[in-house]
Amino acid sequence: MESGPAIFAGTAFALFGAGLLLWTGVRVRHGAPVAHGVAPGAAAVLATAFGVAFLALGVWCFGRF
Repeated sequence: MESGPAIFAGTAFALFGAGLLLWTGVRVRHGAPVAHGVAPGAAAVLATAFGVAFLALGVWCFGRF
């Protein structure tokens, strides 16, 4: 019964992290800006770091149930 919220949170975090990594990769590959008004390298690194962090948080949530 208590694993339901962990599964939901893990799925949400993992999908968001994977989506952010995919979106960032496509934007960088096409040479499009990742974030407007920010240096391209810094935006790509920061978005990748957050994508990995959210993906890791999702995996951690899955390990909790």
